[in-house]
Amino acid sequence: MEFQYDQEALQLLAELFKILGDPTRLRIVHLLLQHEMCVSDIAEHMNMGQSAISHQLRVLRQARLVTFRKDGKTAWYSLNDDHVVTLVHQGLEHVGHK
Repeated sequence: MEFQYDQEALQLLAELFKILGDPTRLRIVHLLLQHEMCVSDIAEHMNMGQSAISHQLRVLRQARLVTFRKDGKTAWYSLNDDHVVTLVHQGLEHVGHK
C-alpha cells in the first residue's frame, strides 16, 4: 500500500511529532486520555507550576491536539478528537511491541 503526501503535509506531520516528542507535553496528553482536567489539577498531578502547564497547553492547543471549555473562570482541557487518542494509543502499542 503506497501513500502519496505532499511536502507540506509531511512538514506538518514532522511538526506534530516534534510537539509530541516533548515528555512534558506527552505526559499532559496521557493525563487527558483519562478525562478532562483543569490547569491546576494537571499542575498538581505533574508536580509543576501552573504557568509551566499553561505554556505547554498553549502549544498543544495551537497544534490542535487539545481543546478547552470555560466553566466560569476555570478552563477544562480535553483531547481535541479521536485522532489524537488513536495517535497516542498507536504510538504506545508500537513502543510496547517486541
